[in-house]
Amino acid sequence: METRSSPEGGVGTRGVEVAVALGFLALSAAVIVDSVRVGRGWGADGPEAGFYPFYVALLLGAAATTILVREWRSKAHKLFVGSLELRRMLSVLLPCVAYVALVLSLGIYVASALFLIGFMRVQGKYAWWRALLLGISVPLAMFALFELGFGLPLPKGPLESWLGY
Repeated sequence: METRSSPEGGVGTRGVEVAVALGFLALSAAVIVDSVRVGRGWGADGPEAGFYPFYVALLLGAAATTILVREWRSKAHKLFVGSLELRRMLSVLLPCVAYVALVLSLGIYVASALFLIGFMRVQGKYAWWRALLLGISVPLAMFALFELGFGLPLPKGPLESWLGY
């Protein structure tokens, strides 16, 4: 990946580094608080439940703080991801997030059909008949394999309930 001198037209490295460091700092704080709650000392029979997590969280927090200080002092403005790369990444990420949301509301079979059809049409530029053929046959094959073949129920939605499954 090419680095540019200015973060214009994309996401800068500094923002990503700071966001990740703050996330790790928050995780570290949560683990420290919980380690203190469950006991971080040394008991009669050895270390308490929070002993090791406490010290690992301290190290994690120190590393995150070091990254934050380094980024605060840094004058460099490097590009983490350009706008074209960001659009490409989001064109895959957002449909995947929508797929997960649809699995929760429509079930895995209907969500998989919609995801495959949409992805094949938009990303792959496939003809409607091919997208529909694959988008419908793959979830049907999944249903036959998991539900009928293995007897393993997967998340279902209203359509499967309406059909009696």
